[in-house]
Amino acid sequence: MADTETVQNPGEIQLQSLEGTSRPVSEWLTTFHMAAVVLDPFTHESSWILDTARRVLDAFSGADVRVAFVISGTGSDGAARFMGPLAESTLCLADPDRGFAQSLGLTTLPAFVAIRHDGSTIGTAEGWNPEAWRKVASDLAELTAWTRPEIPVAADPAPYAGTPATS
Repeated sequence: MADTETVQNPGEIQLQSLEGTSRPVSEWLTTFHMAAVVLDPFTHESSWILDTARRVLDAFSGADVRVAFVISGTGSDGAARFMGPLAESTLCLADPDRGFAQSLGLTTLPAFVAIRHDGSTIGTAEGWNPEAWRKVASDLAELTAWTRPEIPVAADPAPYAGTPATS
């Protein structure tokens, strides 16, 4: 992680919609909490978790939660290419300078993060660690009085550590 003097509050970080409009995270949180899966489009490990991540995010789509993929290290065009057809069904945001991951103290991607609408963190899980993802999902489900998705399921990949968030 970067020197603490350069780490921003997650709410101040600018994320780009796939249409190219940039907004601070705080504007994505005005009404709802956020559940996001942060991915690095330059690694195989992030592509391995797409189906699982979509299933987990879809489970919260009816709750008072904004669900999103945050694509780290590329702009809106690169994020759209990486997400392909998934971008049509789930909000996808680009984090070109990796500031979002850095602001949350993430060191490994993929990551599953839940953020309260006030910008505070509910929980984070790094790499594909089903138990850690289940804990974040449980905490979010409890906060929103929603049903937690089953994590893992038989179709999910085997656990893996992920890759550095800063590459």
